[in-house]
Amino acid sequence: MRTEDLHSLLEELVEYPAETEWIEFKLGAGSITNDQIGEYISAMSNGATIKNKPFGYLVWGVHDKTHEIKGTNFQFSTAKQGNQDLELWVRNLLHPKINFAIFEFDFYDKNIVLMRIPAAKGEPTHFKKIPYIRIGSNKTDLRNHPSYVRLIYNSLEDWSAGIVESATLKDIDEEAVHVAREKFKERSTRASYYNEIDSWETEKFLDKAKITINGKITNTAILLLGKEESSHYLLPALSEITWKLETEEKAYEHFGPPLLLNTTKVLQNIRNVKYKFFPDNELLATTVNKYDTRTILEALHNCIAHQDYGLDSRIIVTEKIDKLIFSNAGSFFEGSPDEYSIGDKTPERYRNPWLAQAMVNLGMIDRLGYGIHTMYLSQKNRYFPLPDYELSEPQKVVLKIYGHSIDENYSKLLIENKDLPLSNVALLDRIQKKLPVTDEAIKMLKQRKLIEGRKPNYFIAAQVATTIDDKAAYIRNRAFDDAHYKDMITSYLKKFKKGNRSEIENLIIPKLSEVLVEKQKKDKVKNLLQALRKDNQIRLKGKYWYLA
Repeated sequence: MRTEDLHSLLEELVEYPAETEWIEFKLGAGSITNDQIGEYISAMSNGATIKNKPFGYLVWGVHDKTHEIKGTNFQFSTAKQGNQDLELWVRNLLHPKINFAIFEFDFYDKNIVLMRIPAAKGEPTHFKKIPYIRIGSNKTDLRNHPSYVRLIYNSLEDWSAGIVESATLKDIDEEAVHVAREKFKERSTRASYYNEIDSWETEKFLDKAKITINGKITNTAILLLGKEESSHYLLPALSEITWKLETEEKAYEHFGPPLLLNTTKVLQNIRNVKYKFFPDNELLATTVNKYDTRTILEALHNCIAHQDYGLDSRIIVTEKIDKLIFSNAGSFFEGSPDEYSIGDKTPERYRNPWLAQAMVNLGMIDRLGYGIHTMYLSQKNRYFPLPDYELSEPQKVVLKIYGHSIDENYSKLLIENKDLPLSNVALLDRIQKKLPVTDEAIKMLKQRKLIEGRKPNYFIAAQVATTIDDKAAYIRNRAFDDAHYKDMITSYLKKFKKGNRSEIENLIIPKLSEVLVEKQKKDKVKNLLQALRKDNQIRLKGKYWYLA
């Protein structure tokens, strides 16, 4: 890693509010024994897997409580265990063997030793035959936590990149390849090879699109582009989407490979009729489609990308009178749906990395995790309830897309106030669904006359004509764009030369939307600082931020 990359990584790690299952800070050479180094490597490796992180980190030179970067007198490269190099001694006692990396570098004249530890894959990492894990601030035996053990054993290699040795190009659907090539071209308009894509042989195109690997057929290739009869190559994994109609009329249909084409066939089965609203202040009815085509495809493609194919389950799309229900096997892989709803979170990993990359290259999903945000915006702009995620089952994700109003007042309000921030709409959506809302949010909604009633029986106001008359309240509760807050931070640092996290929070938090809870406000400040650092506008030295 380059020095600047190591600096950036260290700055990111010290920004975490506390040590985690995958981050450990130490100071000098005497702060940890050699045995404890091995134990922490085991714990960080296993902890990274538990938290869906690619690496764990053991860092010398940072205070474990304050996260102040102090430097260290420890030198891993010269450390010994008896007459043996410490590194070799530790590596020999780890099982299975993991390729941890050690970086020793200067951070503004302070010596830092950073160990990057790969996450355990398919088997817990042991030191001296014992697997460790960190729980809170305590390092303990992983075997005392069987659910974590199972999770690690289930974290096998990427299924989607697996090679189907007996399959050939004859098992790939020609029409699917043609459509895939066109979609790949649409994603590659700025690429230097754009004008060459049509002339590529099929083998070369599939490799370039990250569908095959060195000409060999992958599970991804069969799933997305395989002929219908090729699905047997994937068994016991099921490459199938089942559409079920559960209304007064009953029907069902199964769709297998090629899923690149067959998601459109699922879409065509769905009864997408027109829906009319009759707002009080409009002369004509507002008409929208029951479902947004892009939202349906987004939901379907997310199911395909995030399905846990090791659970031998199919994707199910259930059509009811008033909603669509999408179900796929596997837990929500990283973070929570709420984190993606406003468009701020970017996934660091995918359950099926090779499949996800291929789907990005074919324009089926995006790389930055905007899919959920896009679905939320679509429902808001069509005046329908926002999507719901049901995560009560540990190995299943269920998404509900509404094609019908729950509360007509909610829809009327959105029609008459089209600029209402998504954060406010999300709160109103929770009100209409009788879900919990913070006291702070309730206060804001009442000030804006968006809701009525008394705790716990709140409801959306029937009279919405005056909802934005209180201009001051409106300005207070709508978020400025990020550029505004970034300018505030850089202006502060220009004037006062430096600022710690607390000072910058005191600057920004009072200006944020009252809709946000305290943790969300602090996270917002953290994200702003990291964005400015990545743009090389500011830098972190110790616990203080400076202009770069």
